[in-house]
Amino acid sequence: MNPAPVAFLGATDFLDIEHESVRAFTAAAVGDASTDRDKANRLFTAVRDQIWYDPYTVSDNPAHYRASFVLESGRAYCVPKAVLLTAVCRAAGIPALLGFADVRNHLQTEALRALMGGTDLFVYHGYSRLYIDGRWLKATPAFNTELCARFGVPPVDFDGDRDALLHAFTADGAQHMEYVRERGIFDDLPLNAILTELRHTYGPLMFKRADVIADAFTDTPTSRTQPDGISGGFHSPLEDR
Repeated sequence: MNPAPVAFLGATDFLDIEHESVRAFTAAAVGDASTDRDKANRLFTAVRDQIWYDPYTVSDNPAHYRASFVLESGRAYCVPKAVLLTAVCRAAGIPALLGFADVRNHLQTEALRALMGGTDLFVYHGYSRLYIDGRWLKATPAFNTELCARFGVPPVDFDGDRDALLHAFTADGAQHMEYVRERGIFDDLPLNAILTELRHTYGPLMFKRADVIADAFTDTPTSRTQPDGISGGFHSPLEDR
């Protein structure tokens, strides 16, 4: 795949790169980085760790998939997190696209498996496709570092030189993630197709916020202080340096 990269720098319905919060997050994460490789590395890390991965936030409200909303909520599942990474990379001048694949995730909580009807197949897992130094690379910012530690999975790092996809095995060698089927690459989020497949695979309960569930995905420092599980926005990654 070798499209003209300049075509993938603009705003879309979901990649609202002109929104004030998206611009502010991008500027804070990029800092003094000067190369696309360094910028992408910092943006990936910021999205991965500042937006908590929460599979119970699946929604059928289109507004919840905009990059600016993901920043406002502070937690999301893989698709909105990929939307955010794609948006902030575009905001930083890095051509970016959205990619999707069906994956088997062998690490689940009992509550999540029950909500998914007993399956470990995650349809339309989202990732970003970034154009860096003349090459298209894949990067998935889904699982934040703290969550990875809970499951014994090393966090995915993106160095801007190689693909950064979810690990096939955990740190102790147990099977973790298996890519089953590619769903394609898109300029903007194909939300209707995603929602249709989610309803077909899991049923309507997937779209109901599971506030009563308390497990490794929901027990966060934020959720302990705010009952609704909403973080109230991002903080500058410069604060962590």
